[in-house]
Amino acid sequence: MSRIIALIILLIPGVIAAYGIKLMRDMFFGVQASWLPALWLQFTVGFIMFAAGLSFIGGFLLHRDRRNNKVQERFKRK
Repeated sequence: MSRIIALIILLIPGVIAAYGIKLMRDMFFGVQASWLPALWLQFTVGFIMFAAGLSFIGGFLLHRDRRNNKVQERFKRK
């Protein structure tokens, strides 16, 4: 059961990051989302969504690997 919960926790930020990539890609092709008033704002929101999702997944994996002692010396807590 805990593995399913962990998968769901990682799936939500992954979907947010993927939607952020979609928003940025659509801006380059000139396709504007109906809920955003400008293309530059669409790119900015997409980049923030992508960065937030990716950083959450990276932090989650780093935390798990630190707990299991699978990181290099420079990533270990002092």
